[in-house]
Amino acid sequence: MARSVFTCSTCGATVAKWHGQCPGCSDWNTLVEEVAAAPAKGRAKASPGRAVPLREVRAEEVARFSAGIGELDRVLGGGIVPGSVILLGGSPGIGKSTLTAMALGNLATAGRRVLYVTGEESAAQVKLRAERLPAGALDVPALAETDLGTVLATLEAEKPDVCVIDSVQALVAAELTGAAGSVGQVREVADRITRLAKRQRTAVMLVGHVTKEGSLAGPRVLEHLVDCVLQFEGERERFYRTLRALKNRFGSTNELGVFEMRDVGLVEVQDASSRFVGEATRAPGSVVLAAMEGSRPLLVEVQALVSPSEMVPPRRVCNGIDRNRLALVLAVLARHGGVATGSADVFVNVAGGVKIDEPGADLAVALAVASATKNVVLERGDRPVATFGELGLTGEVRTVAHAERRTTEAAKFGLTVIAAPTLRSTLNDAVFRPAANAA
Repeated sequence: MARSVFTCSTCGATVAKWHGQCPGCSDWNTLVEEVAAAPAKGRAKASPGRAVPLREVRAEEVARFSAGIGELDRVLGGGIVPGSVILLGGSPGIGKSTLTAMALGNLATAGRRVLYVTGEESAAQVKLRAERLPAGALDVPALAETDLGTVLATLEAEKPDVCVIDSVQALVAAELTGAAGSVGQVREVADRITRLAKRQRTAVMLVGHVTKEGSLAGPRVLEHLVDCVLQFEGERERFYRTLRALKNRFGSTNELGVFEMRDVGLVEVQDASSRFVGEATRAPGSVVLAAMEGSRPLLVEVQALVSPSEMVPPRRVCNGIDRNRLALVLAVLARHGGVATGSADVFVNVAGGVKIDEPGADLAVALAVASATKNVVLERGDRPVATFGELGLTGEVRTVAHAERRTTEAAKFGLTVIAAPTLRSTLNDAVFRPAANAA
């Protein structure tokens, strides 16, 4: 029988019994259970390997599996690589199971061997979801099991091309005494699944939980073990969902996929810019941001509301952008733009539930806040103003990457007035000239 030990996740010290405090580094609640390595018996001395110059290494061209979902394939870098392990994380109810079920259904229709392992739902519950998805979803074989040994034995017997395990926190290794989802269990489960996937060239998609802060639950080593980490984001009350890669050994981490949740499942939004521009409110505090998500230009609406406050300090609430970035923009506006918000509540929102994490959004946030403060609509004719640019601490507007592609995307939808670093050199010009023209 395998012997278990307790290892500190901070310093790596190993003890035979669990303690509340690590005897090595004195940190509390850092000891996690794991299987002890069996001692080597009569192992011969290893012979040295032969190092090969990289120019002599022949890279094998690997044919990827298309999931039949263009947005998912693009985020993965062109499709699913055989033998890869993909970790898909997201909030409960965001659509992780729907996305993976649709992908398996498309792969089954294309003639690939697939398997859906569910540890949180029964096979009947999985079928109820599959009935509202495209027809191929009902052809996917499902296994309702939480024992890791049984799952691995099934994978070895079936040898599927692609397997989905929903979720990695639901499986239990019988050798460990910890509960399902504990640090030791998740690490052991992920390690054994990864070794099997590499050995028999089965692509595995692990569905993972997230913490209340939005980060992936479980030990950090889980993200190091897998080849690709995908984050499925959005709000359950909203239609739009975004898929982005936090780690990808086979492609870029800058791509973004946009989906819309409907009764028939997730539907790809291939031209998201037209949706967001068409829904722009064109009111004070609204501006269109020409953002870049990887190689894809994306037009989104940034909204701001500035309201007098009786609270000290006033509130700073944002959705879709970093809160620290908002504080920086407000400070630059007050110091160099003449727009003081020190006694007002400021709310900033990126419409549609999209998250923007790039410096090029600074100017859009500044314009939206200034427009809301001055009660001025930023538009030319019946079209809103588009903008992009980074704010410097000394009040200058800095250039950002792919300015031409951003401008072309805005012009495609009739947004001819663009406040950008190539047109404006200072914050005062960038903020107030479009507002004056619009007025």
